[in-house]
Amino acid sequence: MKIVDKIKQLSLVVVLVCISSCQDWLEVEEPDHKLVSSEVFASDETAESAMRGIYNQLYQASYSAGWLGSVSVLGGLSSDNLALINTNALDLLQFQQHSLLPDNTYNESLWRSAYNIIYMTNSLLEGIQQANNLSPELATRLQGEATFIRAFTYFYLTNLYEEVPLVLTTDYETNALLEASTTTRIQEQIVNDLEMSISQLEGNAVVEERTQVNAYTAKALLARVHLYLENWELAEQYSSEVIAQSGTYSLLTDMNEVFLANSQEAIWQLSPKGAGTVTTNTNEGSVFIINPYFPSLSYVKLTEELVNAMGAEDKRKLNWVNYHEELEVYYAYKYKIQNSSAEVTEYSMVMRLAEQYLIRAEARARQNNLQGAVADIDHIKERAGVALLADSNSGISQQALLEEILIERRKELFTEWGHRWLDAKRTGKANEFFAAESPGWQETDLRYPIPAKELLSNPNLIQHPGY
Repeated sequence: MKIVDKIKQLSLVVVLVCISSCQDWLEVEEPDHKLVSSEVFASDETAESAMRGIYNQLYQASYSAGWLGSVSVLGGLSSDNLALINTNALDLLQFQQHSLLPDNTYNESLWRSAYNIIYMTNSLLEGIQQANNLSPELATRLQGEATFIRAFTYFYLTNLYEEVPLVLTTDYETNALLEASTTTRIQEQIVNDLEMSISQLEGNAVVEERTQVNAYTAKALLARVHLYLENWELAEQYSSEVIAQSGTYSLLTDMNEVFLANSQEAIWQLSPKGAGTVTTNTNEGSVFIINPYFPSLSYVKLTEELVNAMGAEDKRKLNWVNYHEELEVYYAYKYKIQNSSAEVTEYSMVMRLAEQYLIRAEARARQNNLQGAVADIDHIKERAGVALLADSNSGISQQALLEEILIERRKELFTEWGHRWLDAKRTGKANEFFAAESPGWQETDLRYPIPAKELLSNPNLIQHPGY
């Protein structure tokens, strides 16, 4: 019993430290914007600073930072797009082999960092509601931005773990003992948050820096959410509204410009400046590009299956994939600069226009609008320099077209936010894709385990079957 008591005490300390760090997240000066909570909403300037603090924290939070513990890396390893160079990284190997343990450190960091961001957004939303000195226009905009980020974070929590606690306040004593909500309830909250965000951000000008959320950012995510919910008409509607903003967003013909800071294709990016360190370019550049001086220190490579899926003429292969002669591996080269103190030229891409064409293509195909779906997928193919469906297979069947869209999603969105892993789950293709490569594969591997520390600190959480 003494050992159990000590474990519980330690778990409580961990929870309190997390809570303490969450409450201590604002400041006037960049990059952290930490302020005493009573001062945060005293003026428009300090409230705006608080919102920038959340954006900055997104670049540092494990799940969103683009480093080894990010959704991009862990989701890539869980799918068939990424593999480890050095299999001695055992906690990462668990993702690749679908043998996750509840005490996996990357899994714990992913969960904890996501809930830290949710705490921050809830804190901001509560602060704005209680504030008396903010201009109505600013208060409404900040509510829209914070509500979006909460929805965005829950999108990944529920799609990776399914049933998770739905935290909507800063009452940490209550939150610490919440039961997991159903995926249906969380999905309802995500949709409600995004619809609210759109209404609060509608009419605001799209600013030059693509790091600030706007109404079309929320519409783009809502299009994706409705695709996942199989609400095909709504997925088509919202993606169409984003695509129609041709003066703001466009597919870039030069593949090497797509991931630059404030790219015309970017719907939302995170700035590396938010890290507040001497290194200024993206974490994705560091984790995906093979280290030129110490290649053996690099972690991940692209699978040959992914690279072989791209034809020799595919501009994505020519511009977004590179080969390391010494290690004899392919690696992602969407970002061209490893994290360094050089001038910032690349931002971390979170959402971009190409995905909206892919969303609309699938939504139209599901509604049997095959001609419209072909037109959308051909926008992606044309930019990639590969044969258009309208020329090579204009009479394609609905099922074949859906398969083609899934393939294009893989080739277009690899190493971006775990799309392949989530696509395999939502389309029921996971067994087909992963079982042959993972001898121990089970259906229960489709969702990550609730971290062991969370189970220790919250007796109302129940571990997922299979763990």
